[in-house]
Amino acid sequence: MLRQTRSVFQKLRCLRGQQRTWRLKSTSATEAALQYQPGQKVHGFTVREVVAVPDLFLTAVKLTHDKTGAQYLHAARDDSNNLFSVQFRTTPMDSTGVPHILEHTVLCGSEKYPCRDPFFKMLNRSLSTFMNAFTASDYTMYPFSTQNAKDFQNLLSVYLDAVFFPCLREQDFWQEGWRLENENPTDPSSPLVFKGVVFNEMKGAFSDSERLYAQHLQNKLHPDHTYSVVSGGEPLAIPDLTWEQLKQFHATHYHPSNARFFTYGDLPLENHLKQIQEEALSRFDRIDPNTEVPSQPHWTSPREDHVTCCPDALSPDPTKQNTLCVSYLLGDITDTFEGFTLSLLSSLMISGPNSPFYKSLIEPKIGTDFSSVVGYDGSTKEASFSIGLQGIAEEDTERVKEIINQTISDIIENGFEEERIEALLHKLEIQIKHQSTNFGLSLASYIASSWNHDGDPVELLRISESVAKFRQALKENPRFLQDKVKHYFKENTHRLTLSMSPEDAYLEKQAKAEEEKLHKKIEVLSDSDRKEIYEKGLELLAAQSKTQDASCLPALRVSDIEPTIPITPLEMSLTGGVPVQYCEQPTNGLVYFRAMCSLNSLPDNLKPYVPLFCSVITKMGCGDLDYRQQAQQMELRTGGMSVSTQVIPDSTQLDTFEQGILLSSSCLERNLPHMFELWSEIFNRPHFNDEERLRVLVMSSAQELANGISHSGHMYAMIRAGRHLTAAGDLQETFGGMEQVKFMKRIAEMSDLTQVIRTLPRIKKHLLNPASMRCAVNATPQKMSDAEAQLESFLKDVAANRKEHKRVREDIISKPLDPQDASGGSRNLVSEQHFQPCQMKTYFEMPFPVNFVSETVRTVPFSHQDYASLCILARMMTAKFLHGEIREKGGAYGGGARMGGVGLFYFYSYRDPNSVQTLSAFHKGVDWAKSGCFTQQDIDEAKLSIFSTVDSPVAPADKGMLSFLSGITDEMKQSHRQRLFAVSHKQLVEVAERYFTVGQKMFGVTILGPENETIKKDPSWLVL
Repeated sequence: MLRQTRSVFQKLRCLRGQQRTWRLKSTSATEAALQYQPGQKVHGFTVREVVAVPDLFLTAVKLTHDKTGAQYLHAARDDSNNLFSVQFRTTPMDSTGVPHILEHTVLCGSEKYPCRDPFFKMLNRSLSTFMNAFTASDYTMYPFSTQNAKDFQNLLSVYLDAVFFPCLREQDFWQEGWRLENENPTDPSSPLVFKGVVFNEMKGAFSDSERLYAQHLQNKLHPDHTYSVVSGGEPLAIPDLTWEQLKQFHATHYHPSNARFFTYGDLPLENHLKQIQEEALSRFDRIDPNTEVPSQPHWTSPREDHVTCCPDALSPDPTKQNTLCVSYLLGDITDTFEGFTLSLLSSLMISGPNSPFYKSLIEPKIGTDFSSVVGYDGSTKEASFSIGLQGIAEEDTERVKEIINQTISDIIENGFEEERIEALLHKLEIQIKHQSTNFGLSLASYIASSWNHDGDPVELLRISESVAKFRQALKENPRFLQDKVKHYFKENTHRLTLSMSPEDAYLEKQAKAEEEKLHKKIEVLSDSDRKEIYEKGLELLAAQSKTQDASCLPALRVSDIEPTIPITPLEMSLTGGVPVQYCEQPTNGLVYFRAMCSLNSLPDNLKPYVPLFCSVITKMGCGDLDYRQQAQQMELRTGGMSVSTQVIPDSTQLDTFEQGILLSSSCLERNLPHMFELWSEIFNRPHFNDEERLRVLVMSSAQELANGISHSGHMYAMIRAGRHLTAAGDLQETFGGMEQVKFMKRIAEMSDLTQVIRTLPRIKKHLLNPASMRCAVNATPQKMSDAEAQLESFLKDVAANRKEHKRVREDIISKPLDPQDASGGSRNLVSEQHFQPCQMKTYFEMPFPVNFVSETVRTVPFSHQDYASLCILARMMTAKFLHGEIREKGGAYGGGARMGGVGLFYFYSYRDPNSVQTLSAFHKGVDWAKSGCFTQQDIDEAKLSIFSTVDSPVAPADKGMLSFLSGITDEMKQSHRQRLFAVSHKQLVEVAERYFTVGQKMFGVTILGPENETIKKDPSWLVL
């Protein structure tokens, strides 16, 4: 998987772990780790440093391996979701994608585990909460996490063997990297074409103009070493990589002397060290890997450059598709405090409507949004800062450059308001306190780049020390930040201005370049070479089709899964006449508030506007606050306030669903009154009349939706394919499908938004209405009564909005929120018992060289006895059949089947070179399931995989949310659990027959992809 860059401040948002301070242990993991002493020898390692980090409730232990020099960091924390990661500094000097292809290939079999694809097979033999691998610009990382100690040992064994002792077979290189092969491998007369998983993945990645721009910007800003090449692989350079070069890159880069190990959680460090030493490191001696990245020589004068991209058919304005950005090379990321300062400075300059660049670049509506690369980026040895616009007209490029220069001068002169700095530091405080379930992974990502260049990872964790140092620097020099702006921006000659414009013939040129590359490869082939290619293609196909013996791999058993789930205590009550769910949780001093508001009285013609309403209602101002003041108060007093659309299927009836919007916010306990005051003003006096502000938000939203298709195409295909299969399908397409993308494009094209401005208050009257609302609060036991009092006060403040609107439809049924107590309020659901599903095949022609394919089948709701069998079937079909057909043979980046909570069963593929052939693979998968050619071991593995999802950790903020939103109680979850355990071979064959038999199944198909003559000629397809 190719890793995108993120700023340090973005990564700080992820530093939210789940500490369990309420569960007293005799010795906590953090206390146990404090017993280690610097200089102590443990299983071939020497302890270098032991540091308590109270901010993050952890103890950091830094070690080095005596024999190889491998670096090791352990973060001991009372969190059962333990994580392991090993990363290597990988510094390619060409764009063949060698580190990326190697990342894929090492996971295809190793010395101890020689079966093909142990990585994907372990997904079904483990209860992992995360398993993946990432290729960044200059490192490759292999992380996993699990809550089960035996599972941790199993996965650690597989990961260690994969990275240090991989098979690196030539066949795996052909499959994962690239190969020349007959289009139809069984027909030697069919034309030779390029195939390979990474080759197709990167073709898909480079069809995304934002991704393309980011790549060019990095390559051109750092032109003298590894950052000047494409670590993921440039599609036309990938076929220059040889198998020998791949093996050589592994030998020099995947060595313990070039490795950094990280472990996290409550499992004992000694066990990890012992296993790593015995299974891997004891077999190596120290080498000099020589992978250091030198500093980029600084330019003496700024540079300009230009690139082209594919036009975007969904862009709001075809004449405004240019991008311009100025990027500045900053300091070395191993200077922790300087990086921290520049990351905060970046946020002050670009984040939110109060920032100088938002005011100067976004509000004049020169473009649709900031450029795809914006702000601080600490993912390279020397950080960078970028600022610019996308969606601009060609004639505005000079104006944008002038505005950027002028804004920097203004910042140097005027500085930043103290209140904005405080708001930013408050945001940081909330981000550190907020607890997530993937804290270990967030930590691994946060320290990766700096540690990769020998920065101190422990120093990075001491965030409060950086905050204190930052405050002190501001106190000593009020112009501290302005001086940084002057030094890094005004006086910096190492800056690149990169523009990008659409080119009508772009795709045509790409295709032609690929054809020429292919022709050059083919023209030197002899007849015997062609024969060998054909035979090797057949060999690969035979290997891919062969049933694999995975018995060498370690595995958990179904009996290792906990038979019951812990019950989450919830309390339901009526507060101010509104049903409220209270859930006491160890939220670390934060309060989480949600409110679900019904759409049942909203006229159908207003529904397409609801996503827009949700995105602007907290951003237009309210009460006495204009939108800038509102944004400032939200940053100072809350952890964010947002509104989102909800289409929630009923758990018992297929064509019954709830439609609404969800209000979400959080705050520190001390700010409860302020948070509810902000919501009161949004309910009572929202601002809608500022057309200039609305246009800015509309343009940004339309641009974001258009940009999202190239990396979420499979989701759009799945939503569209289910549009006519359930009663809720059409609304889901309206809110979150291609219909919404096109609707927002039309809104963005309007020269006059008066009609929209008139529509928003009408929607508000129906939605922000206490008469059709229910609330949920998660807080600590100590603060719950205070939260209840503040909520009651809020509900009194907004009581004037309480109106009993006439329902626009009669088919509404009520279900109690608490099945045991009907007096505690109810959910009002739409129930279309006479809904008639219909089948449709839709093709969206898109400017991509790859396809996103989905076939969706109508099945059953959550509580139905067959639902569990369909969940297991989807997972088993993916692992045992579809993965091989779609990814290994077909060359798609991903594909499979999944059972959705909406009563729909989805087949899908992602970045797929094939279209109708993939539909055929789906149907073969069904035939395979019906044939019953699978074993009990296959079923057990699918169960393990399903339970790793079912039992994934839930953060304190989210406890009780499934019950609140969907009415699925712990008792219902336990019943589902028992049905999952009970799924048998016979039931799997039966559900395959019952729901997927041609003539009986009710299905929809959608493909997003390039022009397709076969489909155009087929009248059964609707081509859009």
